[in-house]
Amino acid sequence: MENLPETLYVDPTEEFPTAGAESAERARIDRSNDIALVLWNSKDVPFILLQEISKAYTLLSPPTLISMKEATRVCNALALIQAMASHPDTKMQMVRAQLPVYIYPFLNTCEKGIKQLDYLRLTSLGVMGALVKVDDANSPEIIHFLLETEVVPLCLRCIEMGGELAKTVSVLVISKILLYEEGQRYCGTFPERFYVISHALANIVNQFHGKPSLQLLKHILTCFLILSEVSRACDALTKCYPARLRDPVYLNFVCGNVSVRRLADQVLQNLTDHR
Repeated sequence: MENLPETLYVDPTEEFPTAGAESAERARIDRSNDIALVLWNSKDVPFILLQEISKAYTLLSPPTLISMKEATRVCNALALIQAMASHPDTKMQMVRAQLPVYIYPFLNTCEKGIKQLDYLRLTSLGVMGALVKVDDANSPEIIHFLLETEVVPLCLRCIEMGGELAKTVSVLVISKILLYEEGQRYCGTFPERFYVISHALANIVNQFHGKPSLQLLKHILTCFLILSEVSRACDALTKCYPARLRDPVYLNFVCGNVSVRRLADQVLQNLTDHR
């Protein structure tokens, strides 16, 4: 990454000149926005970042070939790509250049318990999450791109292979896709596709030990809520909705938040009304 201009470097220990936390956060966001624009508009920088990523492809099989140092180098490049994916003026240019596709190999790894792959998987998911996090006029085009390039099976792979944080971001991406009609058609039209997605979500719930992450549970319930509002999908969902999420005692235990409990109750209401 030595070819990157010095203006891109942000010292994590640097003191903000402002006293208040609010001003410091504003300064951090402004600086992050500047970085995204500088990255995209600097000559050859996107190409250099893609070089950093693509050099790691051959080290993924077998996965033991990639060292922590090499994985960290790729994660640094992915973090800069995430900055561009977060910025409204650069993320669409990224999507139209199909740059996110170069990240997909890191989402498609099949091995558990290898720390280097976990870091690569999670950092790659961060890019996908950044693309869908903010709903705006460009969101339908982004969703179309992600569906066309088959990101949903990759998110399902990350749900299966990743830890709690990887699961959370993967389910967030799926929930954002489901907000759009094209996403609902993709997930609810074909029975095989619907069952793969619903079973992946149900498996997460069935594997919870103790109280789960509220964010993860909220994203799962959001997915189920949207599916319960799609008539054809709701028919099938009544048969495969997790028993745990039908149990008031369990819901009282895991839903430590009023909005999350409201989501759970609404899904159950939709399933009951559809009978």
